[in-house]
Formats: sequence, C-alpha cells, structure tokens
Amino acid sequence: MGFLIRLAITAVALWITTLIVPGVEVGGRSGANRVLTLVVVALIFGVVNAVLKPLIKVVGCVFYLLTLGLFALVVNALLFLLTDWIAGVLDLPFQVDGFWAAFWGAIVMAVVTWLISVVVPDRLEGR
Repeated sequence: MGFLIRLAITAVALWITTLIVPGVEVGGRSGANRVLTLVVVALIFGVVNAVLKPLIKVVGCVFYLLTLGLFALVVNALLFLLTDWIAGVLDLPFQVDGFWAAFWGAIVMAVVTWLISVVVPDRLEGR
C-alpha cells in the first residue's frame, strides 16, 4: 500500500512540475493517456532514484562535502534528464528540454513531493 501511495504522490508532483516549470512537458491524446504517462514516468523516476542515487552519493561524497551539498542539485537534475531519456526510449510522451528545465524540475519535484508527503502518510497507522 505504501508503494502505491508513494507512486501516486510522485505522479501528482510530476504533474504539478509540468504545470510550473517551462520545458517539462507530458503529452498524450486524452486525459487518461496523460495520467497513465505520469504514473509510468513516476515509476521510472522512482526506480532511477532508488538504484542510482545511493551509488552516486557514495562515489561522489567528496563533491557533496566540497560543495556543501549543492552537488545534489546537479545530481537530481541529471537523474531527471535520465528519466526523460528512458521515457523517450519507451516512447512515452514526456519531455525535458535541457539541463535547466531538469534542474528546476527536480527542485520543484522535491519540494512538491515533500509537501504532499507531509499531508499524506505513507501507510495507515494502527494497521
């Protein structure tokens, strides 16, 4: 259940990011097609972050220390671009137009995901 909630939160955050950040776009012929695209891209984004981000943190820990954590913004933007590339390979109508769109898109995604996560719990308490 927690996985589905996280996936829904990420999909909503991705949708809000497409509304706020110019250059981050999701296409589709119908509303249902767009929703499905958002869910699949959110799943790709989650897998990319779960697999690569810990490896990058270990390998690049010196850069994180030297830049006082600002290197994380660049890493997040590159992971966002990787998600765009994978979506393109899978022929999904999701597009990120360059590094700066990915940079701001990753920041908006992180903030919106955090805000939604504060309101919506990962799992139901007491079950």
